[in-house]
Amino acid sequence: MSTERSTGKKRYYRKRVELFKLIDKIKLWPSRQGLLHGIRTMEKVGQVAWITTHCNKTFLVNNSRNSRAARWLRNKWFAGACPECRVPDWKLAKYSSTHFRRHHGSDLKEGPPSE
Repeated sequence: MSTERSTGKKRYYRKRVELFKLIDKIKLWPSRQGLLHGIRTMEKVGQVAWITTHCNKTFLVNNSRNSRAARWLRNKWFAGACPECRVPDWKLAKYSSTHFRRHHGSDLKEGPPSE
């Protein structure tokens, strides 16, 4: 068994999942300048959340399926990674191999609580 992970493995997620579930899974945030930031913490408060990136930027986000950030994450529109956040190459490769399909893939639902 090889300890090296294959970067070509495809991941499928549903296209219209909630933004918070998508961010919890991917841990990336697209800025308006086109940079991908790594997410350090995300504190949910109802339908909004405070997100803190690895470059110590904090902002408030609504849980919207068709927001700019949700569309940019699904369509993979970005110019590069933030140099301050230092997003690793393996995470960018994993993100680029992710596919979003309408009728195929994980719903990112929370499973039953494990004990």
